[in-house]
Amino acid sequence: MKVMVIGSGGREHAVIRALKKSPEIDELYALPGNGGIAADAQCAAISAMDLDSVCQFAEDHRIDYAVVTPDDPLAAGLVDRLEALGIPCFGPCRDAAIIEASKVFSKELMKKYGIPTARYEVFTDAQAALDYLRTAPMPSVIKADGLALGKGVIIANTLAEAEDAVRSMMLDHQFGKSGDRIVIEEFLEGPEVSVLSFTDGKTIVPMVSSMDHKRAGDGDTGLNTGGMGVIAPNPFYTEDVAKTCMETIFLPTMHAMNAEGRTFRGCLYFGLMITKDGPKVIEYNCRFGDPETQVVLPLLETDLFTIMRAVTDGCLANVPVRFSSNAACCVVLASRGYPQHYEKGFPISIPEDCLSSVYVAGGTLKNGQLVTSGGRVLGAVATAPTLQEAVTQAYAIADRIHFENSYCRRDIGRRALQALK
Repeated sequence: MKVMVIGSGGREHAVIRALKKSPEIDELYALPGNGGIAADAQCAAISAMDLDSVCQFAEDHRIDYAVVTPDDPLAAGLVDRLEALGIPCFGPCRDAAIIEASKVFSKELMKKYGIPTARYEVFTDAQAALDYLRTAPMPSVIKADGLALGKGVIIANTLAEAEDAVRSMMLDHQFGKSGDRIVIEEFLEGPEVSVLSFTDGKTIVPMVSSMDHKRAGDGDTGLNTGGMGVIAPNPFYTEDVAKTCMETIFLPTMHAMNAEGRTFRGCLYFGLMITKDGPKVIEYNCRFGDPETQVVLPLLETDLFTIMRAVTDGCLANVPVRFSSNAACCVVLASRGYPQHYEKGFPISIPEDCLSSVYVAGGTLKNGQLVTSGGRVLGAVATAPTLQEAVTQAYAIADRIHFENSYCRRDIGRRALQALK
């Protein structure tokens, strides 16, 4: 079969590596892919948001199946467009992708169906939001309603910080139209857990839990990023917590989307906080997380393509989804200055024996040489019987990779390891 994967990051590289293992796939394409993905799939320089060209490519190349992973094309209805051409897809339709594309929608969905989440208020007027903040407890969380590359959430510790966040979103339009509406919600405390899940709208199968590290600096300092590293499984996600999440969050969310006429088929991501009152939803994503995918899929033992087609065909219940009992760690190597200003174009040196452990996110080929082209450049990934071994091995790989102006956090997995003690 001919399969195409839409996207260009480390997440897509992990998906493509997993799909490569399937004996049913003869040709694998990435649109647009990147310089690292080019070693594992045929890349076509077509933007994920150029829906017309993506659809034309699919027709011209007689694609049998498409995997749409980034949030923007999902929210824009790429799955709907491809399915109208008779091309089956893994990924939610536009009506279901709204669960990530609108924070307001997701918060109101949870409120309507009794799914535990933080208390919140919605604002379309900046002055009304500023007035509300004067009576709101601090810290508070300010969220842009729409998609913002994972950066549209600001935790404000003081009133001044909260006011700056509102002004930057609603008046300075830092995130464009995504900040025309905002959500201000209570600050929840507790360990965070990411749980990706496969669902066909009738069955939901959680994947291995993970712990992302969003802040740019060690000790969770600095600006929020798209993710500086991740480990799996998350030690705070115990069997009891998992059971509670299935009963109060996962199944209710799937049923709520069905009740709203927005059946979700694809990968539904749950960002959770384990509070003193039990697990609560921080956010939903309508796709594989990044960099969570880079540790979850290497632990997957079942053929990913088999699972994806079962999701598309509505028969996920018939597929036994199995994961290894091992642990995994991903250390992200980024360009110094990320998530703000950084330089590009530096040659990347990766030892040949490390290539299979590296997922490229921001790299392009220049005269046959892989060079940096993004803020998060790549992820060094290791799996091992214990988390300590996985962390040690991931850093050993990361330390053998070189490019100018590179940096990484040195404490990925530390909190998880302390919890295990």
